[in-house]
Amino acid sequence: MARQVELRCRCGEVRAVVTSVSPRTVNRVVCYCDDCQAFAHQLGGADLLNANGGSDIVQVAPSTLTFVQGQSRIVGVRLSPKGLYRWYANCCNTPVGNTLSPSVPFVGILAQAFEGGAPAVDEIAGRPIGAILGKYAVGEPPAGSTGLNLSLVLRAVGKVLVWKVRGKAWPHPFFKRQTREPIYPITVLSREQRDALRPLCGPQSNAQATGRV
Repeated sequence: MARQVELRCRCGEVRAVVTSVSPRTVNRVVCYCDDCQAFAHQLGGADLLNANGGSDIVQVAPSTLTFVQGQSRIVGVRLSPKGLYRWYANCCNTPVGNTLSPSVPFVGILAQAFEGGAPAVDEIAGRPIGAILGKYAVGEPPAGSTGLNLSLVLRAVGKVLVWKVRGKAWPHPFFKRQTREPIYPITVLSREQRDALRPLCGPQSNAQATGRV
């Protein structure tokens, strides 16, 4: 049975609701890519990553996510000019969603951003169904995370296609419908800024050596 859940930043200034959440309506995976790791470190949020540098992501249809408080605190960053839009609350540097362009309708939300964190998400959306890009994991890659998981890929693509066909791309929580432009301010990291984060990510990261993850 699908349910509505709340999303909030760490300090509580930014709040949102996500409707129609169930194991069948969302996609939940753990991503170990170095960009997700870099984003967490950019925000000073290494504690958002698991012991191997993974991000627990719940992918939802854009129209199911609605911000109800603190929109003035939402900003975005791209790690490169063509990278994902990574949105966060600048009051406490809490990630509140990752997106591509609105033509690819999905929003990836960290499980910790939901009210009650990962345990609450387990109950409502089910546990992660797999892991991806384990070659970038800190330390030993988790089992099953390094190869191509065709079932995960097909499920993710299927969700996006269904959401697009069913009109769940709009209203979008991060883009204007008329112009497809971002609603909130965006910063693009310079190559130097992105490169400065690389030593904190991946199998031989400084973060692992210093116990920051």
